[in-house]
Amino acid sequence: MEKARTRHYQPVPLPDYRELPVEEMRARARSFYEEVRTRHTVRDFDTRPVPRDIIETCIRAAGTAPNGANHQPWHFAVIGDPALKKRIRAAAEVEERAFYAGRGGEEWLAALAPLGTDAEKPFLEEAPWLICIFGERRSRSADGVRRKNYYVPESVSIAAGFLIAALHRAGLATLTHTPNPMSFLNELCGRDPHDKPYILMVVGYPKENATIPAHAMDKKPLEEIATFL
Repeated sequence: MEKARTRHYQPVPLPDYRELPVEEMRARARSFYEEVRTRHTVRDFDTRPVPRDIIETCIRAAGTAPNGANHQPWHFAVIGDPALKKRIRAAAEVEERAFYAGRGGEEWLAALAPLGTDAEKPFLEEAPWLICIFGERRSRSADGVRRKNYYVPESVSIAAGFLIAALHRAGLATLTHTPNPMSFLNELCGRDPHDKPYILMVVGYPKENATIPAHAMDKKPLEEIATFL
């Protein structure tokens, strides 16, 4: 069994890595923090188009994320067609109306109250792009073999983080929309019913008069989110 496992292992020299002086490391870490702290979740999107090649490059960046067994168990369904966006909005608002009518429960709805959200989701039509991120429980390898995937939720979550950072770096605003349930997206996006939609990411320019809830500016300090042992 051990020989069978090691027979396919072919190590190659570590590519691309370049060790940096400590002061440059500090500067880069600070620069990234200062940039990413300006990212805000937006719900007011402009209808201005965003070139497709920018979205493609950001998705390529997301596809470099670490993942279980390097199976890359994700699929990004990118929607720019206005008619399809309209259908997605209609289906999402059906679920959202049920959620805000009580299905979400009092505690969850109370937690959302400071964000000012409701069942209306016009941004699903207004933004130029929607990206539905699916997790694939099974997928085909490069040689065409269908196989089981591992650590799918963890892998998809990391890739989504990469995508958000890449889109922000490109100068775009995003919203991680998660209607519940999301199974309607499988049919609308033409995906296998066994795939799981995790996030419907809204992407574009913010409107000139866009606002965000003051509550969203309240971030926990380092000592509350990290422990050094």
